[in-house]
Amino acid sequence: MTTSPAASRLENLWDDAKAASMTESEKLLYRSNLLGSDKRVTNYGGGNTSAKVMERDPLTGEMAEVLWVKGSGGDIGSMKMDGFSTLYMDKLRALKGKYRGLAFEDEMVGYLPHCTFNLNPRAASIDTPLHAYVPKKHVDHVHSDAIIAIAASVNSKELTEEIFGTEIGWLPWKKPGYELGLWLEKLATENPGMRGAVLESHGLFTWADDAKDCYLTTLEIINKAAGWLEARTAGKPAFGGAKLPTLPADERRAVAAKLMPVIRGLISKDRYKVGHFDDQQAVLDFVGSHMLDDLAPLGTSCPDHFLRTKIRPLVVAFDPANPDLEATLASLPAAAEAYRQDYAAYYDRCKHDNSPALRDPNAVVWLVPGVGMITFALDKATARISGEFYVNAINVMRGASAVSTYQGLPEQEAFDIEYWLLEEAKLARMPKPKALAGRIALVTGGAGGIGSATAERLLKEGACVVLADIDGKAAADVAAGMAKVFGADVVRSVAMNVTSEDDVIGAYAHAAVELGGVDILVSNAGIASSAPVEETSLALWNKNMDILSTGYFLVSREAFKVLRAQGIGGSVVFVASKNGLAASPNASAYCTAKAAEIHLARCLALEGADAGIRVNVVNPDAVLRGSKIWSGEWLDQRASTYKTDKEGLEEMYRNRSMLKRSVLPEDIAEGIYFFASDLAAKSTGNILNVDAGNVQAFTR
Repeated sequence: MTTSPAASRLENLWDDAKAASMTESEKLLYRSNLLGSDKRVTNYGGGNTSAKVMERDPLTGEMAEVLWVKGSGGDIGSMKMDGFSTLYMDKLRALKGKYRGLAFEDEMVGYLPHCTFNLNPRAASIDTPLHAYVPKKHVDHVHSDAIIAIAASVNSKELTEEIFGTEIGWLPWKKPGYELGLWLEKLATENPGMRGAVLESHGLFTWADDAKDCYLTTLEIINKAAGWLEARTAGKPAFGGAKLPTLPADERRAVAAKLMPVIRGLISKDRYKVGHFDDQQAVLDFVGSHMLDDLAPLGTSCPDHFLRTKIRPLVVAFDPANPDLEATLASLPAAAEAYRQDYAAYYDRCKHDNSPALRDPNAVVWLVPGVGMITFALDKATARISGEFYVNAINVMRGASAVSTYQGLPEQEAFDIEYWLLEEAKLARMPKPKALAGRIALVTGGAGGIGSATAERLLKEGACVVLADIDGKAAADVAAGMAKVFGADVVRSVAMNVTSEDDVIGAYAHAAVELGGVDILVSNAGIASSAPVEETSLALWNKNMDILSTGYFLVSREAFKVLRAQGIGGSVVFVASKNGLAASPNASAYCTAKAAEIHLARCLALEGADAGIRVNVVNPDAVLRGSKIWSGEWLDQRASTYKTDKEGLEEMYRNRSMLKRSVLPEDIAEGIYFFASDLAAKSTGNILNVDAGNVQAFTR
């Protein structure tokens, strides 16, 4: 794959008119957001930026030099002003007197809070000294693929000198921290003409005394590296060329849809994982190449890469030239176990007396020749971002192996960062996961009142949701609205007619490729009809049975296939009706179909118990608000049956109930959430009436 030089170059996006009225700290944010908006500069959460600004001390009223620097865990592309740590420069300089040497550098992080300016609660990052001690007002640190390709080459120093001469320095690999900050200070101080430095196996630092100049320097250096790489690699096939063919796009997704639930089940025994599939060209070039077997085991070089992806990926045994998907699926348990054992051995080889305990030993990145890359993490955003980081690693390996020899970080160095006590402390500060974190739900009738209320309830508890509806546009619109609230990563939509076997199978394949599988099925799609039995046509009878009985069978059957493939249990919740238990006049087709639905749930509860698949029923009654069922003929028919008008029907239903209360979509969603969650972990084959009380529907 080749990229045109024009397309590969970073553009100057700085707007002088916009920046003219900004303070120095606001220019820092502006510069940071510009740099972080382009993944060719740095990936999500990668890199950091800083500015040394004169501020008025809130205590003394005197002007003080303050370091504004990206705080721990932030992202320069999306951060706001509160994402920066602020520290007194005189106190940061005074820290040099506290430094006891390399063996004690980690303790310096504990001193950073004592340097805080204006009681800023944003924690300072480990990279703070690298910004503080460079004798320039503005500093950028980014992880451009082009730069890291040079930094990860075995002769990176020589390549840096060849490309940049003396304007960009070079430092050998050193774990980020206080000592590296002192190294960088010495390099910049002794070479006042330098504009930055390449850090071996890490990234790029650039600096200037003006915010715009620093931004332009960063762009210039990255573009120069990209141009040099392009000139040196022109005409060369990526990774030595293709060894294996690439399957067509629809076949790639079909294979991924089969693999992902099985992989997910193998790695979700302790905590649920969510998946992401990526088959962009850079990935396909790598997974089908001659160099895959040599490069993949070397792992990644940049610390930001392997902290997201683990030290190396797992290559799935799949031959796209002679595809045998069943054999590949059968090979996955052994492959997953071999990876876990290898990771545990790596931990045992490298651990120290005070190392944190072994973490999740499962692979994050799964490479499938001819198909693409699958990544798994505790949430969808992290799975996607992990994939993005490995794409960065692929680009780095491609560049380095084309102009030199690629090298990953030495194993012990990688371990010392992955199991760094400071990294462990950061993990310990992570918030407690929500009740449905890592779970994936498919909600049929997702565009309607109950469906959308249910989706929102599950999303609030941390689940990912696929909204399935016969009205694909309506489902997409509802999903778009929820994405604005909960984030685009966690919600998907799909057009699905529950009476179409192909639609149903396709919807589960979509859920598998987009998110990794399914844990929760909320079978909610429905219609309603009203007619005396002698006026009930065969077509009307069959329509009720097709949607409310056969449709529930189809979505449940496919759910069971996915749930059994995963092997980690699951929850199926049917949204039936009070009418499935209590007869209602002029609705024989509807009532009979709902009764069949309830009995199907009982049968499935028996069949699923051995696999930990729970099947339960929520019975609503008279949920008028937001429901598509209560529009059109059904509303007119029920109003006629009960001798009232449209406006009086809801009041009639409310007064008919024992509790004299209206039943809302949110009430049904609460019952569904109960059955879907671990609150009901020991409940299956049950019926929960959410009908404000109806004695005829009491279960006996």
